[in-house]
Amino acid sequence: MSKLIYLISCTVDRFIARKDGSFDFFLMEGEHVADLLSTFPETIPDHLRGMLGITVENQHFDSVLMGRRTYEVGVKEGITNPYPHMKQYLFSRTLQQSPDPAVELVSSDPATFVQALKQRSGKGIWLCGGGDLATVLFPAIDEVVLKVHPFLLGSGIPLFSGKIPLTSLEFTDSKIYKNGFMLVHYQVNH
Repeated sequence: MSKLIYLISCTVDRFIARKDGSFDFFLMEGEHVADLLSTFPETIPDHLRGMLGITVENQHFDSVLMGRRTYEVGVKEGITNPYPHMKQYLFSRTLQQSPDPAVELVSSDPATFVQALKQRSGKGIWLCGGGDLATVLFPAIDEVVLKVHPFLLGSGIPLFSGKIPLTSLEFTDSKIYKNGFMLVHYQVNH
């Protein structure tokens, strides 16, 4: 059985992007970057892998889940196949077809689809974003890994965009960097 892991960048006040979806304020330089590249190399989009010299195998994930707005960040830059080294699933109720044959469009119930996906063998499933999809899939999330950037945004797209139940998290690991970036791992106790 595969685990669903919500690995996401956020601010200290837990916003994953500005209201318009932009996230240009996240730290793209610093000692944490090398750690992220070696620990989670598969989370780097294909168009950046070559210039960063990433050639290693996937470490944690073999599938990625994206909501429409998360996926469209790349589409605006002409990137329709961001993670060809993983099975890609795009969740949307409004799209009629996938913009790329390598990306599977899922228009059925996300929770039912993901429960079936978790039954297969393989590496973990990366919930890339966004807040709407994370809210719908919350009951299926096994772990939350936050890449916390040292900023307060005040408003924007939250980690979870809707109501979720009060849920106990088990702290499993963390690393704090000199620039204030934190990588924090939690097990979700549903």
